[in-house]
Amino acid sequence: MTQHTSYTVAKFGGTSVADHLAMQRCADIVINDPAVKVVVVSASSGVTNLLVALAAGRLTEPQRLDCLAQIATIQYQILDALARPAPLAALIDQYLAQIDKLSKQRQQACEDGAVSDALLSLGEACSSALFAEVLRQRHHPAICFDARQVMRTDSHFGQAEPDLVLVSDRVQQLLQPLLAQQVVVTQGFVGADSDGHTTTLGRGGSDYSAALLAEALQAEVLAIWTDVDGIYSCDPRLVHDAKPIPELSFDEAAEMATFGAKVLHPATILPAVRSGCAVFVGKSRAPEQGGTWIRQQVQSTPGFRALSLRRQQTLLTVHSLNMLHARGFLAQLFAILAKHRLSVDLITTSEVSVALTLDNTGSSNSGSSLISAELRAELETMCRVEVTEQLALVAVIGNQLATTAGVAKQVFEVLEPFNMRMICQGASPHNLCFLVDGDDADAVVQSLHQRLLPT
Repeated sequence: MTQHTSYTVAKFGGTSVADHLAMQRCADIVINDPAVKVVVVSASSGVTNLLVALAAGRLTEPQRLDCLAQIATIQYQILDALARPAPLAALIDQYLAQIDKLSKQRQQACEDGAVSDALLSLGEACSSALFAEVLRQRHHPAICFDARQVMRTDSHFGQAEPDLVLVSDRVQQLLQPLLAQQVVVTQGFVGADSDGHTTTLGRGGSDYSAALLAEALQAEVLAIWTDVDGIYSCDPRLVHDAKPIPELSFDEAAEMATFGAKVLHPATILPAVRSGCAVFVGKSRAPEQGGTWIRQQVQSTPGFRALSLRRQQTLLTVHSLNMLHARGFLAQLFAILAKHRLSVDLITTSEVSVALTLDNTGSSNSGSSLISAELRAELETMCRVEVTEQLALVAVIGNQLATTAGVAKQVFEVLEPFNMRMICQGASPHNLCFLVDGDDADAVVQSLHQRLLPT
């Protein structure tokens, strides 16, 4: 009879593996917890932004060379602190040569998603190889494992979708047998399609990678180590008296992640919910400070738990008299949006109008409007179109918000001085959402936190 082993999957973000000292702190965490058998790392802090600039293919040659030099400096400083073991030094040089080659290809060719993803993946390739060596030099057996062997996805470069069944099968076949003898260090954010081409899961996808591996391994804990000591009642950079939250339910955490909490990638919660894996969020620089536990069942369920803010929102409003007592209009509208790979967040309707929000944060990094000329032209064949950009979405997160008397009064009294463009409540008992002008967002959130979540 096979005995099930309790695993923890630990994910370290870019600031946690920024340099050799930071990696040593992460090594302390891994070594001090025998349950940690899989470590998922992001690229060292700053590297992904440099790779994104290279992948855009719009740099002058001096700018390209400067990016390459900055990336090399980050890797070589860690490598030097490890006394440059020859095999590792050769591997890092090989990765840097690939970055040079692929960035030249992007400068010379039209946009190529496969080349861009191959380029973007190399930050994690470097950090995972370096961190595995940090552990080995601490006499903790570790190997660097190529995530592309198990993280199989479709071919939608830049935002690839994992094949959950294939990921699970390959993790059990190729990864799990390695855990008996050593810690496996692998890359977040990176996968491969059925042809073996490198893909990426989109910005923030390292958390999602770790969650998928935890699900496939039936891990008990997914520990996400970052630069903050847990999840706060609001972004502490925005609200100075924001409070750390000791525990959250999966439902609350999912709402917070979806509506703007930066600590968790929205997709991270889904594999944890499916598998029942508890999620811990803590600060790698100070693990003794504790953090936030996210579980299926929690002891406290306050009416108001937290506030989330998402900037750069687009409000799309369509008007058509054909909606009146007609069938199929919404289906046609959503089919067009789906064809252009846009997902809808919030939606309100009247007899002849539909208003919905589109989120800029999961889109490409080009900075272009979500409503392309092609999309607008297609929509205008069936309706009149209005687009408002630079809005902010504020979400009040809590429990029983839709069925508790007085909730709306408490919220909207605070909002009396501000103009709201859209209000959504009722679809979930855990959130009340609305749009405000982007310039008002900070003041709105600060006023709400003072009223709803006083210290």
